[in-house]
Order: sequence, then structure tokens, then C-alpha cells
Amino acid sequence: MDWSQLRTILWLRWRLSRNQWARGGRLNAVLTIVVAVVLFLLGAAGGIAGLLAGTFALSKASPPVMLLVWDLIVGTFLLLWLAGIVSEIQRSETIDIGRLLHLPISLRSIFLINYVASHLTFSIILFLPGMLGLSVGLILGGRGFMTLMFPLALGVVFMITAWTYCLRGWLVTLMMNKRRRRTIIAGVTFAFILLAQLPYILGNLMDDHKRHRPKPVQSVESDQRTATRPGSGDRTGVPHAVLLAHKVVPFLWVGNGAMSLAAGNIWPAVMGAAGAFLLGGLGLRRAYRSTLRFYQGQTAGNRSKRRPKAEKLTGKGKNLIERQLPGAPEEAAASALAFFRCLTRAPEVKMVLGTNFIMLLIFGTMIFVRRSASIGDNFRPFVATGAVAFMFLSLSQLMFNLFGFDRGGFRQLVLLPVPRKHILLGKNLAFLPVAAGIGAIFLLLIKIAMGISFVIVIAAGLQLLAAFLLLSMVGNLISVLLPYRIAPGSLKRTKSSTKTSILIFVSRMFFPMVIAPIFFPPAMGLLWSSVRWLPAAPVNLFFSVALLAALVVFYRLSLSNLGRLMQRREKEILEVVTQEVE
Repeated sequence: MDWSQLRTILWLRWRLSRNQWARGGRLNAVLTIVVAVVLFLLGAAGGIAGLLAGTFALSKASPPVMLLVWDLIVGTFLLLWLAGIVSEIQRSETIDIGRLLHLPISLRSIFLINYVASHLTFSIILFLPGMLGLSVGLILGGRGFMTLMFPLALGVVFMITAWTYCLRGWLVTLMMNKRRRRTIIAGVTFAFILLAQLPYILGNLMDDHKRHRPKPVQSVESDQRTATRPGSGDRTGVPHAVLLAHKVVPFLWVGNGAMSLAAGNIWPAVMGAAGAFLLGGLGLRRAYRSTLRFYQGQTAGNRSKRRPKAEKLTGKGKNLIERQLPGAPEEAAASALAFFRCLTRAPEVKMVLGTNFIMLLIFGTMIFVRRSASIGDNFRPFVATGAVAFMFLSLSQLMFNLFGFDRGGFRQLVLLPVPRKHILLGKNLAFLPVAAGIGAIFLLLIKIAMGISFVIVIAAGLQLLAAFLLLSMVGNLISVLLPYRIAPGSLKRTKSSTKTSILIFVSRMFFPMVIAPIFFPPAMGLLWSSVRWLPAAPVNLFFSVALLAALVVFYRLSLSNLGRLMQRREKEILEVVTQEVE
């Protein structure tokens, strides 16, 4: 492709972006400019901070310190990078290659533009100038060999971004199959979150093991012999296993090169930079080929497949949708069972459940590790209540957007001759088994780890139902007033107006205020026990029952008013949740 063709395509992309900003309004354009300026300032601040740290703080640092500093920088960058990749799996290309296949131009330049544009992310803007600034600072501090840190840092960043781009294209190809797509989205999100938290979990377990392991008695001479034993480390004092990992794991080559340059050895940095650029080039080459095959239709999805066996339409017993819920109107029961079936199949719910599992794993590890900590009997109810509130933290993003996951299916709700309060009731009841199941696991873990009494567990169960009613009432109101469409297969909302985005953010900030009433029973238990009227546990149980009864009344009273509000706004909700804006 010559320069005139590339310039024309870039100009077209710029005009399309300007048109999108113009349609978004002046406020959206101003906020976009403000965000761009803030990102630029953050990158500049990172570069200046790295320059000052390299010149004054690390100019005389020892090789192990240099290794630790660069490992921390690269590790933090990878954590932020992985967090951003989860939300950007389905990001569209800057320039659609499929629309250019009929033109007599080379697509390599377009592919490179898309590759560079897709990685203008917060982690790159913040950390790459910081790495380069730190390298400049080390050079100004008197370490001329640190010039080789430029190609080494750039090479490792290039390697990570290239293979990430390749992975994203491969996942998009696999997700052409809609059934497979749901599992992939939930699995990738779950794997990235678990991978990011794995060092923290292992660190807690290792600390607990060291704390409970009896320490053998050794003399000072034996400690010195152990420290100087051959094979336990090298002259830098770094263990041999750590050095071996830095030579084998590619993203640790930055720290290994920095340590070697600080010791006066340039070859690990040279070989690391060459290897990183080589691996990055292979990843980018593979990504380019897979991208072309995808846009040309040469994907695995076009291969012949065996026809699935016909599903058995008849069976014993009632269908789930045909069952009745005791105490619920027939319309609400049917709606609740239908919505619950949709929740069990939706990848968005799998992501939320996976997030709760990750939080359960992290905080469960913390609880078991710190189980020896002494907590007074009067404060134990707060632990169970806090677990209930923490469980709803991630589930609230589903309960505060009841219609965003319906998308085109919301048309059927509008056409149903059903009172709208029964639709809201059905939506809420569909979330009840999910919340109750997760809450039961959390409370069981608290019971086993902390040894709290059954009275506190029962009170926490009642508080769970109270929190569910609170979030249902607030969620019904927010869902009707601030609906937004969720992109299929993810938790990422489609493009919305700036006003809606700000209001959604503000509504999320009020979660602590919404969930705060469930802390009233344990607070009253602490107050009554402090004045020695009654023990905290039975007082907590009594006020939990009273709180739940009051919220049941308020919930029943709110359904009619919220149902009428939904009926007045259902056309606006329909327009928002069914409009495909990508």
C-alpha cells in the first residue's frame, strides 16, 4: 500500500470518529477530550517519575534491588493488562478489514494500524513511558549499560501485545459458534481473574504454613553455612530457582536483563531483547494470518459437522416453566421460572457467579489463614452480616439492570397482557435461588472457619433475605429509570449517552447506603450487650426478624407503584435495550 491510500483510509477513520462524537453531543466530545488529556498527563507523569527514580533512587542500587524493582513494574503492568483484556475481548477493529477485501490494496498496513490502535490502553499509556523514563534515569545516574533496557522493555511489551492480539483473534473465531461462545466468555473471564489472584492466594497459604510450622533450633554457624552453601544462590544472594525462572519465563527477562546490566553483564539483556522481538514477531505473524483467514471465511466454523441428535420433546414430569411457586401469582410464577431458565443459560450470570467464586476463594483463604485471630462474641454477627453484604456486591450489577439482558426479548414482555408488577416480581424471584445459594455457601464457610453459633447463622440468613428485598426494590427502580443494553456474551454495556453513564456510575456508588440497613440488627445486638441487657446473638436474631418483616411490607407496597412506572416507561426501555449500538 502506498502512502496516499493509507492516508485516505486514516482520514476516513477520523471522519467516522468525528461523526460519532458529534452524534454523542457536546458533553460527550468534551469528556472524550478530557479523558485523552488525562491519559496523556498520566503517561507524562509516569515518564517523569521513572526518570527521577532512576536518576536519584536507583542509580547506585544493587543487582537484586534492580531485579525486584523491574519485576514489580512488569508484574503490575501484567495485572492491569489482564484486567483490561477481559473487558476488551469483543472489541471491534478500528478499521474493518472485511470492507476492504474487494479493494486492490495490501492489508498489512491496515492490520498494523488495528494492532497499534487496539493497544492504546491505560496500562500501556501509564507503564511504557515509566519504563522508558526509568531507563533514561539509570543512564543519567551513571549506568551507561542501561541503554540496552530500551530494546529489552520495548521487546517484552511488543511480545505481550502481539500474542494478546493473536489470542483475541483466535477467541473471536471460536465464538462464531454461539453455543461455544457462552462458555468461552465465562471461562476466559474466570481464568484471567483467577490467574491474577493466584499469587495472593498462594502467598497467604505459604505464610500460614510457615507460621504453623515448628522452627528448628540452629546455631549461628549453621545459619551462615546454609547461607553460603553452593547452589542456594549466587553472588547476588538471589535463590537459584528464582534466577532459573527469570531465564526461562519470557516476561521476566526484563528483570533478569536489568540485574545483569547492573552487574556489568550485557549479554542477558541483548539475548532477552532479541528473543522478545522474535517471539513478538511470530505472534504478530500468526495473528495476521488468522485475521485474513477469518475475514476470508476460512474458519473452523465452516467445516462440516455432524448433525446433533434430535432433542426429546417429551419426558416424564412437568417442565420447569409449567411448575407453580407457592404464594406467588400465576403470572409472576411463570415469569420467574422463565427468567430463571434464561439466567442459567446466560454467560453474563456465569461471569458473575465466577466472580463470586473468586471472591469466595480469596476471602475464604484469608478467613482460614486468620482463623486463630480472636474476635469477640459481640462482634461475630458483623462478620456474617459483612459476608452477606459482600456477596451482593457483584450480584447487584445484575439486579440493577433487569431488562438490559433481555435485549430483543423485551418485546415479548411489552406485548404480554400481564400486570407489570407481576413481571417485576418474576424478575426478582428469578434471582432469589442464585442469591440464596451463594449466600448459603458464604455462611457455611463463615460457620466452619469462625465457629459462630447457629443463632448468628440464622440471623444472617434472615439478613440475606432482607438485603435481597432491599436490592430488589432499588434495582426495580433503577432498571426502569436507567435501562441500558448489555452486549451479548459479556458484562460490558453498549455505548450509551454520557448522562446515562454518569447516572449509572452514581447509582453504583449508593450500594453501601442501600445495603446499610442489614447492619442494624448486629449493631443493636452490640449495643444491648454493651449495656448488659441481653446477649448480642438473640438480639441480632430478633431485630433481623423485625427488619425482614418490615421490608416484606415495603416490598409489597412498592410493586404496584413501580409496576405503573414501568408501564409508563416501557417504550423508552424497549428502545434502549433493543437498539444495537456497538
